[in-house]
Amino acid sequence: MLSKYPLSDVEKSFLQESGVEKISTLIPYLQVDNFPKLGLLTACRFLEWAAANPEGVISLPTGKTPEFFIKWTQFLLENWDNKKGKDIREKYGLGNTKKPVLKDLTFVQIDEFYPISAKQNNSFFDYVNKFYIQGFGLSKEKAILINSDEIPLANGLHFSAVFPDLKVDLSLRFRDPKNDLEKLQQESIYMIDQWCGEYEQKIRDAGGIGFFLGGIGPDGHIAFNTRGSHLFSVTRLTETNFETQAVAAGDLGGIEISSNRLVITIGLDTIVYNPDAVAIIIAAGEAKAGIVKDSLETPMNNVFPGTVLQKLKNGRFYVTKGAGVKLTDSIDAYYQKGEWTWEKTERSVIDLCKKLGKYGHRIKLTDLKADKYTKLIPDLSEETVSQVMKSIENKLSKGLEQESNEVLLHTGPHHDDISLGILPHITNQLHEPSNEAHFSVLTSGFTAVTNTFVIETLQSTKKLLDNGQIQMVNFEDFFEVGYSLKTDKDVYHYLTNVASEKADQRLRGLCHRVVRALVIVYEIKNKTQLRETINDVISILKNSYDGEKNSAKVQKLKGMIREFEEELVWAHFGVQVKNVHHLRLGFYTGDIFTEQPDKDRDVEPIVEMFRKVNPTKISLTLDPEGSGPDTHYKVLQATAAAVKKWGEEKDISDLRIIGYRNVWFKFEPHEANVIVPVSLGDMSVMEDSFANCYLSQVNASFPSYSHNGKFSTVAKRIWVDQLDAIQLLLGKNYFYQHERAQVRASHGLIFFRDMNVEEFLATARELEKSIEGML
Repeated sequence: MLSKYPLSDVEKSFLQESGVEKISTLIPYLQVDNFPKLGLLTACRFLEWAAANPEGVISLPTGKTPEFFIKWTQFLLENWDNKKGKDIREKYGLGNTKKPVLKDLTFVQIDEFYPISAKQNNSFFDYVNKFYIQGFGLSKEKAILINSDEIPLANGLHFSAVFPDLKVDLSLRFRDPKNDLEKLQQESIYMIDQWCGEYEQKIRDAGGIGFFLGGIGPDGHIAFNTRGSHLFSVTRLTETNFETQAVAAGDLGGIEISSNRLVITIGLDTIVYNPDAVAIIIAAGEAKAGIVKDSLETPMNNVFPGTVLQKLKNGRFYVTKGAGVKLTDSIDAYYQKGEWTWEKTERSVIDLCKKLGKYGHRIKLTDLKADKYTKLIPDLSEETVSQVMKSIENKLSKGLEQESNEVLLHTGPHHDDISLGILPHITNQLHEPSNEAHFSVLTSGFTAVTNTFVIETLQSTKKLLDNGQIQMVNFEDFFEVGYSLKTDKDVYHYLTNVASEKADQRLRGLCHRVVRALVIVYEIKNKTQLRETINDVISILKNSYDGEKNSAKVQKLKGMIREFEEELVWAHFGVQVKNVHHLRLGFYTGDIFTEQPDKDRDVEPIVEMFRKVNPTKISLTLDPEGSGPDTHYKVLQATAAAVKKWGEEKDISDLRIIGYRNVWFKFEPHEANVIVPVSLGDMSVMEDSFANCYLSQVNASFPSYSHNGKFSTVAKRIWVDQLDAIQLLLGKNYFYQHERAQVRASHGLIFFRDMNVEEFLATARELEKSIEGML
């Protein structure tokens, strides 16, 4: 028996398919290949449970994580009795299961921001109603929901009157109010606390949650039970931590809002109250690997909220291979199964250096023989470590090679992805005049621009127009053709004023470009219309709630601001605007679930760009599992399909594909085959260009959960960490005594993978297979 707990028929089928032969964790887990497959597993298990518990109590997650769970559940219910549905059911333990009827289930909402209007599309109340109550045909009457508009407050007032700035000060629970408003707020907080207690009671009166499905945050939060939450916690109004606020920033329109918003959440004890509950935590991608390991391998502990599932015989984690990669079981299986590869030798030796805190040249044969992984290396000898050192040196040598006569096409899913991934490598390429460089961002990236940023920029634009400082609008043909000319001049003007430290003139450069964008987006014909449009857009945005989906025109305007930022970065190195290609792929819509890439709409523009540029090398983010934003792996799919199609038209056997990663997803040394040294100068260039050019990102409205600040700082820290790992193997003196100045100057390293077309397509094909036949 792989686990001390019995598995359901669905779980047995997926376990068998996974090939996992040992589960030694404190909570059983199932592992699947990728994110879409995770959705299939959870959908099958949910439908299996629902068929057996037609009047049960369920609690399902919100956000992007359950995308494929929702899609697969609907797919199976719609196709239960046809061949497509039957084949899947037979394969995954649902062959004899009667089609479940969901209408009599009681739905419990897990959590909600507070205060937030239930009418807003970014409220969890709205999400639950759209995707679960309506989408699954559940009973609205039986549902136990959190509607912030209806939670009673002092004097029967609405939250907008009690908390006019939408901030709730929980210190009022324990101190005297200073004025009448605080008195009202204190009374209201006590009433919310009372409401939360009644909410908890309703769940318990229903017997507790029978089927719970939730995601896990980077800090380990389950629902909004963040690190340190009491294992016996119940439904409550509470604050969150930075990691949780960073993750929620996308829903709420920026960290500025999510850091000031409280949450109402069910507690850890709410989840495990019913001893027979099926409680499942899902996790995808290597970014979650550390917290998955801690949650599954640590005895019950409030630092890791997921450990509370140890209380349940049906507590489970369902994870992708990436999310499970740090589990002891996974590492054991990696080394013990299949043929031994050089990659395994490299990984085991580098990991041993870390484990022992020893430099490579100090590792002895006895150390290698004593470690459970290095002892498996075939032909283990005194030479083993030096062979690994030589292999890593070769990767560094590749990173030092000066490329020439190349046509380089660097691509990224979002603006700043290329810069954060491999800027120092690109700098080396651009120093060689025989290279021709092109840059392409495949989505318009508008979701990263806040309403506040656009409002402030438009107000500045208005002021400059009033003062006659945007002279181009006075040219006779400006509104006919002039708006589309001299875009390089905007860029040059802006960067000149970066150099001369004139912040007001830099702003003027941005406003020039915004005027051009407005003319294009709104088809403006004269100065009067330009002013009216600016006023209209400001008014629309001021009357939008934070995180609201913008109109197509505002999305385009925001996207064009991002595009200008990208042009500024590459103009640092003399790259012209015509060599920066903005693809704006159509699947990127700003909806909670973006569509899968479409052959004609999303793949053809990439092929067209390949034809036009005719690159000899293409770089792209190699994020096969959706570890970061889902845009990354959707862009990877579209790019792989485009490379394949282009290969049908011409011989691309000499084409090289550079797979890089950045702040969302990292290569380990054994996975990369090229290592590029990064100097302090390189780091400064990246930090400066980020701060000076990505204007909409400098305040980090949508930061990484690992750092409350600019993404460039996160990237720099990753490069420094990567150097630390290699220095431990090669020794510090290898670097500071090296014959090459470039190596002596390195204080960070970049890892990437250089592939031929066949290798790249094989990597991408796995992802493509995962969603075949689903939609």
